[in-house]
Amino acid sequence: MPRVTPVDRRERILDAAREEFAERGFAAARMEDVAKRVGISRAALYLAFDSKEALFRALVSEVITEMMPTLLPSDYGSLPAPALLRAFVKNAIKRIASPEMAFLPRLIVGEGRNFPELARFYHETAMICILGAIERLIAHGIARGEFACPDPKTAAQCVAGGIIFAALWRNVFEPVGAEPLNVDWMAENQAAMVLYGLTTG
Repeated sequence: MPRVTPVDRRERILDAAREEFAERGFAAARMEDVAKRVGISRAALYLAFDSKEALFRALVSEVITEMMPTLLPSDYGSLPAPALLRAFVKNAIKRIASPEMAFLPRLIVGEGRNFPELARFYHETAMICILGAIERLIAHGIARGEFACPDPKTAAQCVAGGIIFAALWRNVFEPVGAEPLNVDWMAENQAAMVLYGLTTG
């Protein structure tokens, strides 16, 4: 295993934590096993993150930070809202349903009751960020006369529901024998239904 340098240590730790939480869940994940995946001592890991909870929070923040710029531009400018929303829905479903990310909603659904602070953190960091982005995008469409929607907040929740469904289906139901989800086709249909509702409402 190559030597871990301070420059890449944080990235290596977060990658290892992603693997550990994805495989074992939060309760069963162990800091010493994360350290082994990275190739550092347990003490060195605790110098970087003082608890498993701190490591999980850092991972969630990292996931959201790396994902959001790929889903929406920071400035909509004169870009048409339907095209932006179609791209957002399709890309979000593909990203969140991917193995390296879909474990997070699965973990929160499965263990959030036992770890309410983590569920609260995920809600405040990930869910509010995603819902807020969708709501702002819908408001952008309304302002341009492209969308008709009396309640952008609820509409945003409906959009997010389809995205989370894809992640849960891939990571909860497929492993126990459910029919595999065609993520590309679902993303296309979800985007089409959302846009139909917003442009004919």
